[in-house]
Amino acid sequence: MTEKILENKKNGMTVLLLSILGLIAAIALFVCGGIGLDNGGDGILCGILLGVGLVWFCIGWIPLLGLRILKPQEALVITLFGKYVGTIKGEGFYAVNPFSSSVNPAAKTKLNQSGDVNTVEAPVAAAANAMVGVDKKISLKIMTLNNNKQKINDCLGNPVEIGIAVTWRIVDTAKAVFNVDNYKEFLSLQCDASLRNIVRLYPYDVAPGIDTTGDGVADDGSLRGSSDIVASRIRDEIQTKVADAGIEIIEARITYLAYATEIAAVMLQRQQASAIIDARKMIVDGAVGMVEMALERLSQNDTVTLDEERKAAMVSNLLVVLCGNKDAQPIVNSGSLY
Repeated sequence: MTEKILENKKNGMTVLLLSILGLIAAIALFVCGGIGLDNGGDGILCGILLGVGLVWFCIGWIPLLGLRILKPQEALVITLFGKYVGTIKGEGFYAVNPFSSSVNPAAKTKLNQSGDVNTVEAPVAAAANAMVGVDKKISLKIMTLNNNKQKINDCLGNPVEIGIAVTWRIVDTAKAVFNVDNYKEFLSLQCDASLRNIVRLYPYDVAPGIDTTGDGVADDGSLRGSSDIVASRIRDEIQTKVADAGIEIIEARITYLAYATEIAAVMLQRQQASAIIDARKMIVDGAVGMVEMALERLSQNDTVTLDEERKAAMVSNLLVVLCGNKDAQPIVNSGSLY
């Protein structure tokens, strides 16, 4: 199904004025025919006037059913007796076939996204909108779908909770209406499926020996550290699935990312332990370097001559002082070193 734009349909005001004038003329003919009969005029002519006026008064309102009002970035898909006629786009006052109908299977679908907001309308405005088929209008604006958070296992099997916001718009109204049953629900389901397909390829944090790109080489990709790359892959994955529905995915962003509640506390302890180990490793490396430097300086300047046993004792004392997590309490030896 290919979209077909209906041109030269912005003649709604002309049809409205002509219809009103026709109804006024029908009333005038009906009145003139009745007056003529009362005054003894030509019965045939007066009967014709009465008949024409009555018939036109009964059917003259039918062209009004084809009037459509569109605001900027709105569209209507028009069908006639089940056949797709075309799409009208852009702001204006349109006149189409009064027997045609507007189609939008997702008109009443409410998702957690921009544009799907329940509003309370005044009775007059609601009646006018119902007449022009506002419920069947398709928005061409850029909208944001904020899907609910999902619990998904990453590539290491750890359950994580993740949520995304997808910015999208309709670029082909015919595909959106006729190729899928409900394009809003279709988009939401494809977002969920694409999110699962991509998230399961990545670990939450950087892990050794994990290939996230599929090239057979381990890399440093992760959900937490490569959020832009993950979001881009999610966007491309969704786009391939919704292209047949006439939808363009502009952007996808991760809005929420955390370990699932059942393992969050354990993973926090693991992160804390990893941070402590890394810090201790850095402290030990620095302390060893400082001890080596101290021994080297003492040897170079012949400040003091130490045997291996005394060197071992000095190294032990320095490491205790440098690696301890509390301030050292020194003991002064006033006696002989040996």
